[in-house]
Amino acid sequence: QVQVVESGGGLVQPGGSLRLSCTISGSTLDNYSIGWFRGNKYEGVSCISGLDGSIYDERAAKGRFITSRDDAKDTVYLDMNSLQPEDTGVYYCAASTNPLAFQLVPKWYTHWGQGTQVTVSS
Repeated sequence: QVQVVESGGGLVQPGGSLRLSCTISGSTLDNYSIGWFRGNKYEGVSCISGLDGSIYDERAAKGRFITSRDDAKDTVYLDMNSLQPEDTGVYYCAASTNPLAFQLVPKWYTHWGQGTQVTVSS
C-alpha cells in the first residue's frame, strides 16, 4: 500500500525559512510525481517528476521555494525561503502517476499525506 507522509511544518517569523519533507512508502519515488499543495482549496505549489526530476513551480513558489528529491530516501523536500504571512496554511504532498501531474490538478493525485501546518507570524 502506497503512503505519503509530510513533516517539517511549524511557526516561523516573516522572512524565515522552513523545510518540508514528503516520504513515500510502499513504492519508490521514481514511480510517481510528487506535488505540493496548500490550504483547503489545495492550491498547487510545485511538482517534481518521478521520471526525470523536472520541476514545475507555481507563481507563488518561484524564486522562493526550492523543490528537490533524495531517491535513496524516497523523499521530496520543499525548502521555503523568505516566508510571508500569506504563505500560512496546511501544506500537503501527494503522489500521482498522471503524465500531466505538473499541472497540479488535485484530482489527478491519488495518494495524499495528512498535511503539515505552516504558520508565518511575528
